[in-house]
Amino acid sequence: MRQLIVRRLLQTLPMLFFVSVVCFTMIKLAPGDPVLSFVTPNMHADDIERIRHNLGLDKPAYIQYFIWLKEMAKGNFGYSLVNHQPVLGQILERLPATAGLMGSAIALAVMLAVPLGLIAGANRNRWADKLINFISYVGISIPLFWLAILLIYLFAIKLHLLPSMGMRTIGVESAADVLKHGILPCSVLAFGFLAGYVRYIRSSTIGQLKEEYVQIQYAFGSKKSTILFRHVMKHVLLPVITLLGMSMGDLVAGAIVTETVFSWPGIGSLGMTAVKGMDYPVIMGITLFSSLMLIFGNMAADILYSFVDPRIKLKG
Repeated sequence: MRQLIVRRLLQTLPMLFFVSVVCFTMIKLAPGDPVLSFVTPNMHADDIERIRHNLGLDKPAYIQYFIWLKEMAKGNFGYSLVNHQPVLGQILERLPATAGLMGSAIALAVMLAVPLGLIAGANRNRWADKLINFISYVGISIPLFWLAILLIYLFAIKLHLLPSMGMRTIGVESAADVLKHGILPCSVLAFGFLAGYVRYIRSSTIGQLKEEYVQIQYAFGSKKSTILFRHVMKHVLLPVITLLGMSMGDLVAGAIVTETVFSWPGIGSLGMTAVKGMDYPVIMGITLFSSLMLIFGNMAADILYSFVDPRIKLKG
């Protein structure tokens, strides 16, 4: 296990290097100039060039990249071009909000998808299966931002039941307030994955119900619900773990959209603000952190896979 973790960590280095090169290249090719955010009507051309020199933006692009890479290797992610705050500090400050949102959404999606998928697979082509399939198709078809706007209109504007923005009410410091603010963004992000998980679990359940061990349980007189939730579910959980690892990229992308719509103070909304302001250091820092989240998410899925089924041996 330890060798696997060390090997995977070493494999992340070339991956992170490649991601950083691609991200830096795309930023340089994008239209816009971060220096323009510092320009005032009274500035002369010499003043603008002085700002560009102080920021190091007058150097060739490849030199700018290697300077950034050298500092990043020391743990220095640089400073924001907009607010002059340390990039690493801004990311770490917002990381708990993003991690909480993503973790809650995945937990909610799995807790709902497993029983719904099992029920749909066990009642193939019956009304329960058709209803769950219909909900799944709707979930796959609806964009996250549209669903978010719809829920805001219904629960925040019309019914006044839930807040539509932020993570907490100003002046209120309580877990209940944070939980209330998190219901809508968590539900939106979870619904984006619920549909795919349900269909995947449904297919796995249909396949498992044809296995010999299920027929033996029926022969012994076991109840259908017992077979489904005690025996079949254990086998269905394995592909779910694989699916969790595969969906980490979509989870990060979905979190960015969700945080932006709900003004959730996570790294997703920070990244969108950085893109609008052409804040290169913040964009690069968030890109690397997002890549690390994907890599460690997949690694955690592999390790969890071996715990669920001890017969599986982890190999690099």
